[in-house]
Amino acid sequence: MTEAIHLFAGPGGLDAGALAEGVHGPGIEWDDNAVATRRAAGLATIHADVRKHGPQDFPRATLLTGGPPCQTYTVAGGGAGRLVLDQVIDAVKRMGAREAVDPKLLGDERTGLVLEPLRWILADLDAGCGYEAVVLEQVQQVQQVWDAYAEVLRGEGYSVATGVLHTEQYGVPQTRRRAVLIARLSGEVKLPEPTHRPYRRGIPQHEGDPQLKPWVSMGEALPDRGPFAVVSNYGTGGDPRNRGRRTSGEPAFTVTGKISRLRLIDPDGHELPRLTPSEAGRLQGFPADWPWTGGDISQQIGNACPVPLATALIRAAIA
Repeated sequence: MTEAIHLFAGPGGLDAGALAEGVHGPGIEWDDNAVATRRAAGLATIHADVRKHGPQDFPRATLLTGGPPCQTYTVAGGGAGRLVLDQVIDAVKRMGAREAVDPKLLGDERTGLVLEPLRWILADLDAGCGYEAVVLEQVQQVQQVWDAYAEVLRGEGYSVATGVLHTEQYGVPQTRRRAVLIARLSGEVKLPEPTHRPYRRGIPQHEGDPQLKPWVSMGEALPDRGPFAVVSNYGTGGDPRNRGRRTSGEPAFTVTGKISRLRLIDPDGHELPRLTPSEAGRLQGFPADWPWTGGDISQQIGNACPVPLATALIRAAIA
């Protein structure tokens, strides 16, 4: 039976996706608030720094998943990771050659955390084991890093697929792009095929490829809300002056850690109550009763891997 170890496990998006595929295993998470949510949800949790552990601590795990912190890579962040992207890619190649790499040389310590899954993978291989499957996801700006991972992992005997996926094409009621990597030691692996149509502004939900399901709207995810519109909390393209607007008949904008600032208005233009944690979580594909706990809940939700995407990635990895 497949058992997982989830790195940077957050509030449980990848765990929930794994459990949907019958895959159990603990998650490592250092943030107190995310740990509180995980434990309230009954998820096996190690409250620790990923850097303080390694594959030797979880010898039964055959699937490794991870979503390293994105703050230094995302357009909405400061961009420290993007500025040293070439150095990060070089570090990946050097690790593949078994050269020592000091992540501190990359500046902001969060930038170097994107190297941690590779450290675990290579350490497990060098111990004579090797994870049977790997699933990684991050903001789309990290795609070049995953491509560098792929080169290293193929040299170690893995079949690897990378790409940028659109979450609404996997049943998430939100348009969000994620850079992903799937690897498997035995047999060929490929990215999961979309199950839903892509969202295109102005194209009705029922139009498009008849072999795919319609994308899921906010109204379908939040049926008790009635008709509403949202005003983007961060601005199209990351420009706060360029705030877009969508109706409840469309998918949500990308859910970020500022989801609590999202303005909702009714058809007459009146302000509506802001999204509850349960509602914001549902826009990430979490169940309505997910027990969001602790502080900074908006950030927990924004950082999470959307559950339907996680399910699709893990299914592709272990199929």
